[in-house]
Parts: sequence; C-alpha cells; structure tokens
Amino acid sequence: MNSQPIDFRHTLVAKHPERLSQIRYLLADSGLGLDNDITLFVEAWSGAQLVGCAGLAANVIKCVAVNEQLRGENLSARLLAEVENAALERGHFHLFLCTRPCNRERFARSGFWPIAQSGNNAVLMENTPQGIERYCRSLRAKRRCGENIGAIVMNANPFTLGHRHLVEQAAQRCDTLHLFVVREDASFFPFSARLEMVRAGVAHLPNVVVHEGSQYIISRATFPAYFLKETGKVQQAWSEIDVLIFRDFIAPALGITHRFIGSEPFCDITRQYNQTLHDLLASHIEVVEMPRIKATGNAISASEVRRLLKTQQFSRIREIVPDSTFTHLEAHYRASAEVA
Repeated sequence: MNSQPIDFRHTLVAKHPERLSQIRYLLADSGLGLDNDITLFVEAWSGAQLVGCAGLAANVIKCVAVNEQLRGENLSARLLAEVENAALERGHFHLFLCTRPCNRERFARSGFWPIAQSGNNAVLMENTPQGIERYCRSLRAKRRCGENIGAIVMNANPFTLGHRHLVEQAAQRCDTLHLFVVREDASFFPFSARLEMVRAGVAHLPNVVVHEGSQYIISRATFPAYFLKETGKVQQAWSEIDVLIFRDFIAPALGITHRFIGSEPFCDITRQYNQTLHDLLASHIEVVEMPRIKATGNAISASEVRRLLKTQQFSRIREIVPDSTFTHLEAHYRASAEVA
C-alpha cells in the first residue's frame, strides 16, 4: 500500500450519500463515529482503497481518520491541509476541531492551538493562537462598571415567561446583566428568530446587554462528539469545555461576578450542566440557581411551547410566553399552518 500514490478527493455528502458507507467503516476502525452535520469529506485513496478521511461541518473539522497501516507517514497532516483548503474555498478562515487529548500534539504540529480541555475526554482547538483573545477584546468593549456583573446563557427555544422571569430577577440583583443567546441553527427555532424574541422580551430592562452567541459558547446540539462513544462522556466533555471557556476567558473579559441559571425539573442534560457550573465556577464566580415559575400548575418550559405549537394550541401558548414571543409565533407559525 505504501508504494501507491495518495489521491485526494472532495465529496459533497448531499450529492454522494452512497460514499458514506466506506467512510463509516474507516472511522469505525479508528473507534470513531460519524457526525451527521458534515457536509463535505476529503478522502485519501491509495489505489482502490480508502485510507483516510477528514470531514467539514461549516468551519468545524471532524472525523479525521487514517488507515492503521499508514499512520506515522504524515497522512493526517496532509488530510488536514486538504480540508483546510476546502474550508478556505468556502469562506471559512477560522477553523475549530475537537479531538481526544492524546491527539493534541499531532494537531498542534498542523497549526492548531488548544482552548480548553475536559480531562482525558476531549480538547477543543482552533487554527489561530489569537482567536479567543480577539473574541475577548470584542467583549471588553462592552464591559460596564459595577460591583455585581451577572451573566445568563440561554438557548431560548423559544423565549418564555420562565426565561423572562429569570432575566428580570437577575437584572434586579446586578448593575449589568450580560445575556448570551446560544448561536446555532440546530434548534427548532433558528438563531435569528431566537435572538429576535430574546431582544424583544428584555427590551424593558435597561441594564441587560444582549450578546449574539459565538463558537466560544458551545452548543450541545453541535458539539463534535464523533470520538466519544459513551453519552455520559459526551455530556461531560461538552459541559466542562463550555464552562471552562466561560470561566477562564468570557467572565474575566466582562468582569462577571455572578452566573444565573434556572432550576431544571425536566431535562437531565441541563441538570447535569448546572451541576458542572456549580463545580467548576466555585471560588471563581457565584452561581445563583433560581426556581422555575409555574403556569397552570406546571413549571414553564420551552419544550412545552414547541409541543403546543405543533398542535396549534395558541390559547395555551399565550399563557406561558411574553406578548412579544406570542406575536412572533402567531406571525410565523399560525399563518404557515393555515397555508398548509
């Protein structure tokens, strides 16, 4: 195999889904899974055999694997260079990857710098040593004076009365409250819609600064988990990396002293994330966990709004969302249902 020249091919997943079966086998041989948001694969072929691959999901490199017989021959570095070029052709200059910590040095030799690491589970890296510092500079421009500076991070899928209550209670306790909306389009509502609903829902609070989320605020929905087989490890890696970036970079840039969260009676993933916040922010930032408010006897949840929306139960939705959210939902979802 070594005498064969390596041929690199670019495969668009949408146009050639049949190519995924061979890629799955190669990944499985390396103990890796296949993340379903990858849109392009760079494939390395030796004759008629697939010997390497690297995937691209927007500006995130995933699923880098090399045939065991060719490891140590610099093929992974060549694959990375190929997939980086493919990203550049698509306008993605700032690239991220997440890998096992044992691969950290290998990717460092290809021009990636570590940002945060979750034990032996995962390390998040980017292709510039200045990326996180540039982001922190942009945050420092929005820094405000005060002794109590709070932060909330929310998906707001969609923004409910529960979200508004949490923001209002936190804003009362802070000189400034920084509100981050997680930036991804894997949720029921796209990011632009969630951001619009949040801004409208907190417009009456003058000390709240709404931030568009960045890739340094990690979404569970888009976290690269292809190299972690156990769900518990995926959850731990995502939550620890996200919280460490917040603790070590975002909070110092804005002078944040308090992180506000809502209690979680429904979702195990969010409940575990809250515990990670308590564990990793202890002695750094005060974590304030507030009980959820109830409507019609039940704790308000965004998942309930989504369920009611699917069955067009707008009278019940009105009871658990602010007027601004209700107006958005009526305008965008009642009309589409009627057309359908």
